[in-house]
Amino acid sequence: QVQLVESGGGLVQPGGSLRLSCAASGPIFSIDGMGWYRQAPGKQREFVARITHTGDTKYVDSVKGRFTISRDNVKKMTYLEMNSLKPEDTAVYYCNAQIRPDQWSLRDYWGQGTQVTVSS
Repeated sequence: QVQLVESGGGLVQPGGSLRLSCAASGPIFSIDGMGWYRQAPGKQREFVARITHTGDTKYVDSVKGRFTISRDNVKKMTYLEMNSLKPEDTAVYYCNAQIRPDQWSLRDYWGQGTQVTVSS
């Protein structure tokens, strides 16, 4: 079955950097959009960044200029480079992708999440 697995989370001081990775595996015909969402304690899950198959990107205003999303279509991976991290970036970060397991289907998939904690 199709799976998304995130890695790269951890504890970092304010102003620091982290790079999250997300790998898609399983029976995949093609991958459309890939993106990242986050959920802080007591808050709803929110959109962070998205990248299309052709590389067009979109970001939530609060991370523009600090976060960069990219993808490797051959490796079926997406990355989130996070710089100038702030305590308010603390959350569980989830990978999301629209994947075609075959040429007739398009489904939405989520990873299990990786914790990012920004604290001194």
